[in-house]
Formats: sequence, structure tokens, C-alpha cells
Amino acid sequence: MIRSVRSHSTRRRCGALITEVVVAMGILTFAMLPLAFSILREQKLTRAYFNRAIVMEIIDGEMEALMAGEWRAFMPGAQTYPVRAEAAKSLPPGKFVLTLDSDRVRLEWLPEKKGKGGPVVRQGRVMSPTSGTAGGLNK
Repeated sequence: MIRSVRSHSTRRRCGALITEVVVAMGILTFAMLPLAFSILREQKLTRAYFNRAIVMEIIDGEMEALMAGEWRAFMPGAQTYPVRAEAAKSLPPGKFVLTLDSDRVRLEWLPEKKGKGGPVVRQGRVMSPTSGTAGGLNK
């Protein structure tokens, strides 16, 4: 039988090296863990900003059409607004709500869950048959 001969000092150095590697791995893990969580948080925040930008574009476009006279096709009060934009398919679950008052048009997007971009609201004044004045768009 062949036996490897290692001196006591060689074994001691290998043990110290292994201990050093384990401590270094622990320190590295301890330092990288918060970084990993911050990256995940930034990804969620970026997605929320992206969703908000899409919703703003959709609502601004729809408000242009509504302010141009399309609002007349809807009944007064709050109602679900059908959006024709293809980009709306990539949004998280939520709904577009149109509210018509006597001289105001309000279009808003309400996400079902928090942290998905938040609500976006645009409103404007339209020409009222009684007042004879037209207003503008308020953000």
C-alpha cells in the first residue's frame, strides 16, 4: 500500500487556505446579496416607468380624439373606455375609465395592482352647448 506522506506543516497550510477561502466566500456573499436585491428592485421600477410611459402615450392619443368631438358618442357619467391601441396589450391588468360631466372629459387608467405604474389621468374642458366656450386639456 502506498501512502502519501504530508508533513504536518503542509496540512496546516492547506487548512488555513481552505479557511481563508471559506471566509472570503462568506464576505463576498454578504456584500453581493444587497446588490442583487437592489438590481431586482430597479428592474421592477423600470417596468413600472415603462408601463406608465405606454399609458401616457395611449391616453394622450385618445384624449386628442375625444377633445376633437368623439366625446359626443358617449353618455354622461363614468364608464369603461375601449382602447384600440396595440400597445395596451402589453400593459398589466387595469382599465381605462372615461368620465363625462357637463363640460369636462376625464380619461384615466387604473391598474389593478399597486407598483405597476400607478394611475394616469388626463382631463379637459369641452364646448358645452349652454356655455358656448371651449377649454383645453389639463394634465
